[in-house]
Amino acid sequence: MSAIFMDTETPIGLVRVVEEDGAITRVGMATSKGFAQRAWGQRGSSAMLKMAVEQLAAYFAGTRTTFELPLRPAGTAFQRQAWQALCAIPFGQTRSYAEQARAVGRPTATRAIGAANGRNPIAIIVPCHRVIGSDGSLTGYAGGEPVKRWLLSHEGARPRAQLALWPEASAPS
Repeated sequence: MSAIFMDTETPIGLVRVVEEDGAITRVGMATSKGFAQRAWGQRGSSAMLKMAVEQLAAYFAGTRTTFELPLRPAGTAFQRQAWQALCAIPFGQTRSYAEQARAVGRPTATRAIGAANGRNPIAIIVPCHRVIGSDGSLTGYAGGEPVKRWLLSHEGARPRAQLALWPEASAPS
């Protein structure tokens, strides 16, 4: 079976979900670099795509905090290990790149963790938006900093130490 995809409108813009052979292989945001140029497969529909879109809708509606979908991201063994560690970050919490490196047993691999996160093909569901800089900065998100800030705010992530999710003028009350 070849890849098929379905689009869904969300509060952060258009999100495209790709299925291949019964598993989700990619979730991309229109705000991500290269979205329009990427080869996604054929537009289509399946029970799996509908389930993924329904779960994303529930996440954005605030009624779902975890996803229950078969995932098959393509990547190296280290990337898949890094992405698995992302899935262990609870909804509404953040981790630093250094904490993620320690979680995969490679405490000096913070840059490699950042690179793996940057290649995460399953945005939102594999929550790379939950990883922040050690100083609390919102660094390195393919969907852009405003989207990362929105997702963390939506999940109720609260500042840790010096973490500043919101500029002073737009801090939630």
